[in-house]
Amino acid sequence: MNLFEGHGHRQAQLRYLDGDFQIVAPGSFVICAVTGKQIPLDELRYWSVARQEAYVDVAASVEADRRAGALPIRKS
Repeated sequence: MNLFEGHGHRQAQLRYLDGDFQIVAPGSFVICAVTGKQIPLDELRYWSVARQEAYVDVAASVEADRRAGALPIRKS
């Protein structure tokens, strides 16, 4: 049985770990904390262990770090 079979199209609840994540409640996707986009679990590559948030791509991850004060604010 596929990891995602039988969980339907609903949001999963995850616990983000260093280099991995643990499924707390089954589902097929999580929501990007920056963009609000759905991220299929098999495409999830970026998250914050400290903030327990998922990100759709590296740009969203960097933006989350900026918002959290972990990186300097970009000046235009």
